[in-house]
Amino acid sequence: MSIVAVQLGQCGNQVGHEVFNTICGDVRGTHGLCSKKENEAYHDACTERFFSEAESGVPVARAVLVDMEPKVISQTLSIAARSGHWKYDDQSHFCQKQGSGNNWANGYSVHGPRNKEVIMNLVQKEVEKCDRLSGFFTIMSMAGGTGSGLGAFVTQCLRDAFPTSFILNHVIWPYGTGEVIVQNYNSVLTLSHLYQSSDALLVHENDVIHKICAQLMHIKQISFRDVNQVIAHQLGSVFQPAHTAEAGLHYSRNPLGDLMEALVPHPEFKMLGLRNIPQMPENSLAYSTFSWPGLLKHLRQMLIANAKMEEGSFRDPSLYTSWLNPQDAFNAWKTPRAFNKYEKSASLVSNSQFLLKPLDNVVGKAWNMFASKAYIHQYTKFGIEEEDFLDSFTTLEQVISSYTNL
Repeated sequence: MSIVAVQLGQCGNQVGHEVFNTICGDVRGTHGLCSKKENEAYHDACTERFFSEAESGVPVARAVLVDMEPKVISQTLSIAARSGHWKYDDQSHFCQKQGSGNNWANGYSVHGPRNKEVIMNLVQKEVEKCDRLSGFFTIMSMAGGTGSGLGAFVTQCLRDAFPTSFILNHVIWPYGTGEVIVQNYNSVLTLSHLYQSSDALLVHENDVIHKICAQLMHIKQISFRDVNQVIAHQLGSVFQPAHTAEAGLHYSRNPLGDLMEALVPHPEFKMLGLRNIPQMPENSLAYSTFSWPGLLKHLRQMLIANAKMEEGSFRDPSLYTSWLNPQDAFNAWKTPRAFNKYEKSASLVSNSQFLLKPLDNVVGKAWNMFASKAYIHQYTKFGIEEEDFLDSFTTLEQVISSYTNL
């Protein structure tokens, strides 16, 4: 079953490109101890999921690219095409000449409704290329205006147009030091609206990924591309074909749907976190060896300590809320094929309290600004009223309360 990616804003398009690049590179890469038959099954499952075949034989990403400025989309299309290994459809993008000015309300209330028809037509055309649609994977930042505001609007449109398909929103959590003066407003509005229309929110925190780049990858001058490549590696490690308990010896046909069914048992709990080990510079791989017991013990320690960086049994009932059976709360997926040059690697996707503190901080900062009426006029001029802010605060306070009481 196929997945259509919707890349929104500068961040969404740059991360989306790295995700497709990682997936394509993995399929073309080393196979470990994998048999030819196993490798072919892996290749076919991955290609059906993320790519369609062009007449030229070059795989075409199942994606729609959206931004209100043309520069990033133009660069993204060009870089993918020049790789010679995969590309985007030349007709599956939409951009304008003026951005959203880091204003959520501009993206949500102006650019969204104004461009809804053309964007949804592009999505529909991409869906029609799929033999069987599994769902949507949207990629966006919370800090700016297009990715967050327009992203929230488009997610709502996807839910209305495709009520039976899953929607997984990948959200980039902004740096705590601040990228945009109104990023906390944008974040609160984005999260509260996504909570109403998305099936799950898979979150990456920029601060955490930055630490991984510095301390594990040993990158001296960290660029946005470095950060995006780490995010893409982690996402690819979960998105690639795997054997589930239900699928047996065959690759799961709908892994992201299965993932959300297993991890989102209640609509109050939609926040997913992702941890992946090992992560190291490529030139260190040849000198490193790993064992499965060691990797899994490491992941368990990370889950208990709520650590996203590297520093027993996952069926321990004490790890889970009392209203879930540990047998239902934990699922193991496996593949004999090496991922992205790592002979052995392990990833953990969890629905836990990992975002409680960052979420509480964002809501608190946004509330303090709101209480003093700071920058509210920038939103009201585009139709977002104070009542809309209050509704968003109420939604997220309920989310915080629910996770606190787990």
